[in-house]
Amino acid sequence: MTPPPSILSVGRALPPHYVDQETLIAAFAQHWRQHHFNLERLAELHRATRVGGRHLALPLGEYASLDSFARRNETFHRVGAEVGEAAVRDALGRAGLSPREVDHLLFVTVTGVSTPSLDARLMNRLGMSPRVKRTPIFGLGCMAGAAGLARAADILRAFPGEVAVVLSVELCSLTLQRDDASMANVIATGLFGDGAAAAVLWGGERPRRPGPRVLATRSTFYPDTERVMGWDVVDTGFKVVLSAQVPQVVEEHIGADVDGLLADHGLDRGRIRHWVAHTGGPRVLEAFRTALGLPREAIARSWRSLEEIGNLSSASVLFVLGDLLEAGEAREGDLGVLAAMGPGFSSELVLLEW
Repeated sequence: MTPPPSILSVGRALPPHYVDQETLIAAFAQHWRQHHFNLERLAELHRATRVGGRHLALPLGEYASLDSFARRNETFHRVGAEVGEAAVRDALGRAGLSPREVDHLLFVTVTGVSTPSLDARLMNRLGMSPRVKRTPIFGLGCMAGAAGLARAADILRAFPGEVAVVLSVELCSLTLQRDDASMANVIATGLFGDGAAAAVLWGGERPRRPGPRVLATRSTFYPDTERVMGWDVVDTGFKVVLSAQVPQVVEEHIGADVDGLLADHGLDRGRIRHWVAHTGGPRVLEAFRTALGLPREAIARSWRSLEEIGNLSSASVLFVLGDLLEAGEAREGDLGVLAAMGPGFSSELVLLEW
């Protein structure tokens, strides 16, 4: 049988405009003071996210000019192309490949829209072959990085001699609804950041190289949970839907989802050495840890990523995976589970073996 595909590398890119959390709290307080918002509660909620600061698509002072969906989306096209190109070049450089060697380009996002999609806009910038098969995916939210890896692995099982790149570009700050003082929006403004990540996958017919193989994947949809997380599309753009039930849904389901995936392959949680968890926020990470009975250090890398750059939606789990690969801690034969959850509400799991 043909060996499963491998993940060769992960590249990452962050916009240059970094702002610490206290500066952001002060900026939001200055604006929301006009709405008689409880400013002490605002600061308390933002600090509770445990995020130390975030990279933003624009300098902080330029956000006031984004007064329409069109302007936000135009910025997404421009900045998204910049960080997307940087992430792909970083990933390919780490893998020792050129853009012309890519056969499949999967693009995931939930923070901007265009036709043609951003992956098409990157074809010329990157100098890719015109025969690349593009697959843009919109709407999977925070789980799209994991889902992109899973779909790319599916493709490479059908085409085991080829190379796939999964690109996530998320510019969450461009979705800001400045006049929405709802609890969901306030929490989102304290949690989400901007960035891009790209993963290079290598078909099983190609020579074995360092990096984890994708042994299996699993997608699970939870019926009647559409309002747990997502967007309402309004005149000013994307308005966040973020239910307080998210941690509860994670804790209720993720254990059975992981156990089901592992049982299909004669495994249990005790065999898993590496856990790559989406940085959904403190309560989500704690729900993930509790549901799986893990020590806190098992997901320390996810906690660190959350604290340093915030929740980057679909790019986050790829950032954490990139950190793991870069650390060089995994040894031959180690097993890992990469997990993310998002709108649907759903989970995406990837079983890895080094």
